Amino acid sequence: MVYLILERETQMSRDKLVQFLDQKYISLETYKKNNQPVRTPVWFVEEKGVFYIRTDKRSGKVKRVHNNPHVRLVPCDIRGRVKGDWIDGEAKVSDTLESRNAHELLNQKYGVRGRIMGIMYRFRKIEFIVLSISLRTSVT
Repeated sequence: MVYLILERETQMSRDKLVQFLDQKYISLETYKKNNQPVRTPVWFVEEKGVFYIRTDKRSGKVKRVHNNPHVRLVPCDIRGRVKGDWIDGEAKVSDTLESRNAHELLNQKYGVRGRIMGIMYRFRKIEFIVLSISLRTSVT
């Protein structure tokens, strides 16, 4: 019985991930203290079902995640126009090792554009952190 539930959860997770293949942006929905959603298009990478985004540690999305780790995400274009189905997740600030790996993956995915953005942000003294987002699975 437990095996069947785990198998079903694994298949649901794979099905949810397919829509993110070959996408450059996700819309990340975080929540204010009054539960009002805030949607932000961001660059991302996904590895083994975990999504990673790099952002300024003083950004609003980081503050909102500290207050409420529940998030939703969906593939989108650069302007945030949705291109799929929303999925629920739990976000947290990544530890050092996980952050290093995510930075490498993001640099591979976004290449020169990503490195140029990184240089520009360093000049502006923006300190990056990585948020990791694990998918929520709910079996009924």
